[in-house]
Amino acid sequence: MYRFSDDIINFGNPIKDNRLEMLEDALDYKLPIDFKYVLKKHNGITLIGTEIYGFDAAFRGNSLEKIYEFEHNIADNKMSREFLPFSPDGRGNHYCLNLTKIIDGVCPIVFWQWDYDYPRIKDVEECNGSFLSWIEEVMLEWNLENYNYDGTSK
Repeated sequence: MYRFSDDIINFGNPIKDNRLEMLEDALDYKLPIDFKYVLKKHNGITLIGTEIYGFDAAFRGNSLEKIYEFEHNIADNKMSREFLPFSPDGRGNHYCLNLTKIIDGVCPIVFWQWDYDYPRIKDVEECNGSFLSWIEEVMLEWNLENYNYDGTSK
């Protein structure tokens, strides 16, 4: 990700406190190791409109915990509690960590469609095996299909 021009990528400041561990306690789920590592290093990332939410009061309503609160308690089609939304698609849908499926510190990513009533939670599409594979596909590969590292169109 560091090959991208600063004009098209934004990295948040590192998380140096225990707020992610406090979030784990509040959710009663452990966060995947790869997700925690990336958030502690870069508290939120935006690349040409693809966003990974950060976790800080400065993000206001777009902070990770505020999005979780909204999607689980306020939205019309409430998200299942084991899904942690971390990236919007711009249409009201979210990529989410499936926190009930953590194995060896890694969990799959699901795509939650806000306007679909899932008959069973297992019907939610699993799209990537891990957070890092999601970054590789969605943030990197999809953006590189249309843009160069300097942000110019292909």
